[in-house]
Amino acid sequence: MADLKDKFKNKKDEMVGKTNEEVGKATGDESQELKGKLQQKKAELKEDFEEAKDKAAGKINDAWDKKEKES
Repeated sequence: MADLKDKFKNKKDEMVGKTNEEVGKATGDESQELKGKLQQKKAELKEDFEEAKDKAAGKINDAWDKKEKES
């Protein structure tokens, strides 16, 4: 399972990114809007990576346990 601290940080980055995007839109600052969009995407990718890592670890552990039971 992904560390709760990492999940919290990813959610915080996503929220800060959304805020930056909206502030950029409101002020016409395209650079800040883009920064916000990128920040959100980064948080999303990190969360996807953590989920994939957890899934892979689970499969490896299951295979390992199965092999140990067969021995």
